[in-house]
This record gives sequence, C-alpha cells and structure tokens, in this order.
Amino acid sequence: MFSTTDTIVAIATPPGRGGIGVVRLSGPGARAVAQSLVTHRDPLQPRYATFTRLRSHVDTASFGAAGPVGQPAIAIDHAIVTFFPAPHSYTGEDVVELSAHGSPVVLRAIVTAAIARGARLAEPGEFTLRAFLHGRIDLMQAEAVNDLIDAATPLQARAAFDQLDGTLTRAIAAIDATLFDLIARLEASVDFPEEGYHFVEPGALAEAIDELIARSSALLGDARRGRLIREGLRIAIVGEPNVGKSSLFNALAGASRAIVTDTPGTTRDLVTEVVDIEGLRVTLVDTAGLRDTDDPVEVEGVARARQALAAADLVLRVEDRSRPRIGKDSLQCKVLYVANKSDLTAAWSDDDAVPVSATTGAGLDELRHRIVDALDVEPRRDRPAMTNVRHITLVDRAQQALARARAAACADGGSLSEEFVLADLTDARAAFEEISGRRAPEELLEHIFSKFCIGK
Repeated sequence: MFSTTDTIVAIATPPGRGGIGVVRLSGPGARAVAQSLVTHRDPLQPRYATFTRLRSHVDTASFGAAGPVGQPAIAIDHAIVTFFPAPHSYTGEDVVELSAHGSPVVLRAIVTAAIARGARLAEPGEFTLRAFLHGRIDLMQAEAVNDLIDAATPLQARAAFDQLDGTLTRAIAAIDATLFDLIARLEASVDFPEEGYHFVEPGALAEAIDELIARSSALLGDARRGRLIREGLRIAIVGEPNVGKSSLFNALAGASRAIVTDTPGTTRDLVTEVVDIEGLRVTLVDTAGLRDTDDPVEVEGVARARQALAAADLVLRVEDRSRPRIGKDSLQCKVLYVANKSDLTAAWSDDDAVPVSATTGAGLDELRHRIVDALDVEPRRDRPAMTNVRHITLVDRAQQALARARAAACADGGSLSEEFVLADLTDARAAFEEISGRRAPEELLEHIFSKFCIGK
C-alpha cells in the first residue's frame, strides 16, 4: 500500500472539457501547497469559498512542465478555492478543492504546480481510501462511492446511495453488536468454569442464535434483486426468422443497431445494446433466427443464439401474430412471449403474450412494464439491499457459521462445551467484520480501491 502521510493531488472531475474542473488536495500539507498557488494574501479560511488567481512557475511554451528556479510566477486561471480542515472533510485530513475552468490543459497545469510544491499525484481511489482509514466511512460505504459514480440507471444510483447513506452499515452493525454481546457472555462462561455459572442458558443461547440467523436471512432475501440491479441484467430476443426480432431490438434500443430486411437469416451473430428499462440496466441481445439450416455461418449463428438464451436472465420469445402460430415451446428459462406485428390482422391470440408492433411502437410501454414484472428486481425500501457479491458471500458465510453454532448449542441436550459454540460464533463475527472492513486484509483493500478513478 502507498503512504498515507504525504499530501496528494489529482483532478477530481471527469476527463474532457467542461465549464468547471476541480483539483483536489488532501494531506498535512494541503493548505500550505494551496496557499502557495494562490495570489490571495490572507490565509485560506475554513469552509469559505475564496475567489483568487492561481499561479505557477511554468514555461508558457509547454504549459505544464516545471520551469527553471526563480522564474516569475505565471497566472494559470481564476479559481474558487475552498479549504476543509481535518477531521471534518471527505478524507478526514486537511482538504483543499480548487475549482477552475474545465480545460484539461489548465487542470494539468494546476496539478503540475502542486506537485512542484511538494504534493504527489494520487493513486486510484486514494482519497476514498484515506476516508476509510480515518473512519469517515466504512468499507461498504467506500464501495458504494464507486457504485454511485458508475451508476447508469436511477435504480442503480438509488441502491448505491442507500448503501452510502449507511442503511447496510447500520443493519450489519446491529447484528454485529448482538453477536459481540453473545460472544462476550460465552467467553465469561468459558473463563470461569470452576464456578459452574453459565452467563447464557442453553435455551436462551439457541434463541439468540435463531434471531441472528433470521436477521442475516433477511439480508440475503433481497440479495438477488440487489445484485442484478448493480450488475445489470441480460435479455435475449429469440424466435424464428422474420418474426421481427431485430425490429423489436431496434425499437427497445431506440436506434437502428440491427439490420432489418425481409430476407430470412439476416442476423447471423449476436448484436448487443445496453438500455435503460424503467430504471434497470439491461443488455439486450439480438440473436439469429432459430431454424434448421445447412448454411455453416447461419448454423454458428443459431448455436450462439442458443448460448445467449441459456445465459439470459430473461428471454423475449418473439412470434409473428399475423402468421399461424407454430406453438409454444418449452424453454428451460424465464420467458416472456411477445406477439409482434399487432398492427396487422391477427392470426391467433394469447393472453400470456404481450401484443406489440415494433414498426409503430404500439405496446412497447406495456412490454417494458411486463419485463420489469417478470424480472422481479424492484428492491424493497423497508430493508437494506445488498448489491455487492463480496457482501453476499460474507453474509452467507456468517450464516453458515451461525447454523453450526446453533447445532453445537443444541447438541446432546445443550451439554456440549460452550467453546464449540464460541468458535463458530467467532467465525460468524469475523465474516461480518470483513464486510465493514474492520478485518479487511491489505490485498483486499488494494483490489477494491484500484477500481476507482484517480481523484476519488
């Protein structure tokens, strides 16, 4: 891991041009470095936005490379500079944010000037890592920061913000507090065996463990919904040739991504597009028409279509309502039937099939509603939603340890040594502490924060 005692600097806004760009400094020398960059003579005041000029000893020909010692200061830009003193800042350290015009050249010049005055370029996620190390947030909230930045739909953003706001933190902390109390009482019983006094009676012990199992089960109950919201879903559009699969794909994608012709077998490879369906991040997959063929290229396309079908969270089975129906097939997956070409005279009807017209757009809104209903991923607001596979895995591990502890507590009519129960409860607590980061190994922290962008 890199040093957390020096002063770091990075551009905190996305790459590219914009009306405003922010450069962030954090560390013991943040205020001094920022003060050396501004023309404002008075000391920067805590939480006060100061309008000033930024200056640097830079060569205007290259505008970014450090110039010779003693070169007169050159103005870089006007800026709003705000100082956030420790510990009441994002990182828990002294933080200064310099808001200048959003030119990449200008922002790089500010960073270069800060480095010349003793700061170093921040590593990916280092600001948030420092917030975690200084106790401003726990590891679950740190991961939520990155999820919120990466959110592509309103549901993803809501789930990430709930986690950042501490809903999952509070739920895990409540379980951990109960578990800690139970472990402490069992340890007291084990430490004083000669007195023959049990700080927890066997019956009460089993009930307490049952409550912990129920609370961890409640967290796992919505784990599938949460994971699919965070990672997104995959929907395969399948059917016979010329039923309008590509037209429906284009209609849902809002763009002409797939080639549409009257010639059967036009689509021979998988075409994908990421779309937002009522707040869900969905990857649509257009597939080759399912039919027997001797064309080797089309054979491969059909094989890939069947692979996409097997990997999909939901299959849209498209049929042409204007032609006689072949009959429902027995797909071994979650399927939603779509009766396309509803603008033409119907040759059959089925209440289970959603009537749409990919050409006119009729029925598409209803199809989107039915897709969300079929996926059943809307999170419940009365409980925290776990969206991260790491959290789900650790809660599942904790629940298995709790189940072993309950079995040990009830074995031989509760006469088994409390040490056996204690060992399993300790394993459960270790899993919960790894979720929050209290026991997180260094390599785990490196893995998590390496996924962050520089400047966050």
